[in-house]
Amino acid sequence: MSEGTKEPPDLSRPDRRGAFFLLFFCLMAIGAGNTMLMAAVLPPLSREVGLPDWMAGAVFGLSAFFWSVFSPFWGKRSNRYGRRPIAALGLAGYSVSMLFLFLSGLAAKTGLITNTLLIFACLAISRSFFGIFGSGANPAAQAYVADRTSQAERRDEIAFISSGFSVGTVVGPAFAAALVAFAGILSPLLLTSVIAAVMAGMIWFRLPEQKDPVTDATNLDVETNARGLWHSRDVLPFLVFAVCLSLATGILMQVFVFAVMDKLDVAGPQAAQYTGPAFTVGAMAVLLAQLVLIPRLKLRNKTLMWVGCIPLLCGALLMIVAQDFATLVMVQFLLGLGQGLARPGFSSGASLAVSPQLQGNVAGLVISANGMGYIVTPFFGLFVYQYVGANIPFMIASGLLIFMGVYAYYALRDGVGEFDPETDL
Repeated sequence: MSEGTKEPPDLSRPDRRGAFFLLFFCLMAIGAGNTMLMAAVLPPLSREVGLPDWMAGAVFGLSAFFWSVFSPFWGKRSNRYGRRPIAALGLAGYSVSMLFLFLSGLAAKTGLITNTLLIFACLAISRSFFGIFGSGANPAAQAYVADRTSQAERRDEIAFISSGFSVGTVVGPAFAAALVAFAGILSPLLLTSVIAAVMAGMIWFRLPEQKDPVTDATNLDVETNARGLWHSRDVLPFLVFAVCLSLATGILMQVFVFAVMDKLDVAGPQAAQYTGPAFTVGAMAVLLAQLVLIPRLKLRNKTLMWVGCIPLLCGALLMIVAQDFATLVMVQFLLGLGQGLARPGFSSGASLAVSPQLQGNVAGLVISANGMGYIVTPFFGLFVYQYVGANIPFMIASGLLIFMGVYAYYALRDGVGEFDPETDL
């Protein structure tokens, strides 16, 4: 297939829709587990075993570092070995990570490990398995969809499988709140590990992939300039926006859980009864944006990006004055709505900005940028929250979101990363 070819090789395959639904449920499993970990497990667990708040964030930060490093690596490997094996490997790595987190948390709670640094090291290493191996699932899934969609339908289909992650974040917190109350604070980790292992098996045995992988991916990189893709003037603006969005949302999401515990004076399993429902409302807002607003409004990717910054900014500012649960729930709704609009904008935009041969490469870069901000959020978020001022992280996020809105409006060239029905049929 030539570099300029617009039509994917197996667009009309009858098994395409079933494959997309399978990927939807796999990303749903990852979304549910990650949100349970962030909203209902790790923050109360860290305070229960005596870890400083910033160490809980650093567990996510180290994983985000590996996620950012390895996502492009797995995206390229999906070109060479196929989307299916890389996606299956990602789910398997996620399963191992959650199992090790369960064992580390159990050792800390039972007193088998008492040293603070050792507890942190065990949790961080366990979570890092997700960053190293689990980072293969998302770029492989996005590239799989890009392989099998026309440019006209790609944004909606990418938004569809991305909404699987969002559905998981709806189900996860509410389910975690009930599960923690019934079976203990570590139970969501063990359950997620089992579900992820099952999904990895389903991907390996059930995901159809007749498209041959690229056997000489090294030459492909040279021929298509893939090695310099990240600083291409068509791709770089989408990556810059994605990094900034991950930093802003990382600060808001990580600090939110601790702010709820402090503002409402709750801790341990009781905290999950508040943070779980709040995160569920936020995830429902993501679904509202991705499954209802985006298909109906038909906005350009550039517009989705800067418009998404508006509810995010409102949520960040509202967090400064929030003192009751109803206001905190509204914060989560605004954050979810903003993310639901902005993320499909830059994901689809980056995909449409490159040729079909580079879908694995650009998907890896986008997924990497999605996690890059989380590397430093423990310092801009939780460390500042705990040691400098409780409202400073929300002010930092607000300033960043203002910059992002202006950047998306002025830095993205018109027509780049957009579907043009007159030329892209």
